[in-house]
Amino acid sequence: MIKVAVLGARGRMGSQVCSTVAGAADLELTAQVDVGDSLDDLAGADVVVDFTHPGAVMDNLRWCISRELTTVVGTSGFSAERLAEVSGWLAAQPGARVLVVPNFSVGAVLMMRFAQLAAPFFESAEVIELHHAGKADAPSGTASRTAELIGDARAAAGSGAMPDATATAAQGARGAEVDGVHVHSVRLAGLVAHQEVLLGGHGEILTIRHDSLDRASFMPGVLAAVRGAGSLPAGLTVGLDGLLGLS
Repeated sequence: MIKVAVLGARGRMGSQVCSTVAGAADLELTAQVDVGDSLDDLAGADVVVDFTHPGAVMDNLRWCISRELTTVVGTSGFSAERLAEVSGWLAAQPGARVLVVPNFSVGAVLMMRFAQLAAPFFESAEVIELHHAGKADAPSGTASRTAELIGDARAAAGSGAMPDATATAAQGARGAEVDGVHVHSVRLAGLVAHQEVLLGGHGEILTIRHDSLDRASFMPGVLAAVRGAGSLPAGLTVGLDGLLGLS
């Protein structure tokens, strides 16, 4: 049995993770921790799953790393700077593991991989992410990660700068820029989690779209992460690719 503790257990995602873990025959839900609860309740868990808030997750991670716990992070908002900070903490605690997952949906993982593969073949690429109005960060972690993968793939292929003749623009009209890729964020009641990658070339456009219509779509990825996190090397891992055999 893998002993699992959940941080953010009373939130939308955290509560669903708790139900999923409790229903798995090979997992044991040992702690459900939220605002006001002691982090000491996490002690003894084989894996801690964090679905909290971008403003709280770094303190949670520092605590878990200091106790060399294996931690799976689904909380969004992980920039390159934050990942570097986490790597610094891990260097001082060689027994700790952290798996940061921008998106637990298998479809979303494949969408990111397809975008990475396609990016060098097209002159232009932009990302549009659409989420529910309660999401705290923009752009989403998935969109930022997608843009990073696109930027890396284009750089490795020696692609030039993308064409853009914009001379004047209202603030934010062209979205955020991540690794040279424009990312646009929509926040709208009624949405869950959606993303489009638009790739443009001469006379053609390739659109790669993924839609999560229910938070249940994330649960197979959460289970894969919980079951596989203990087999990862110590230190920081980003994304589910390795656990899904996509590395």
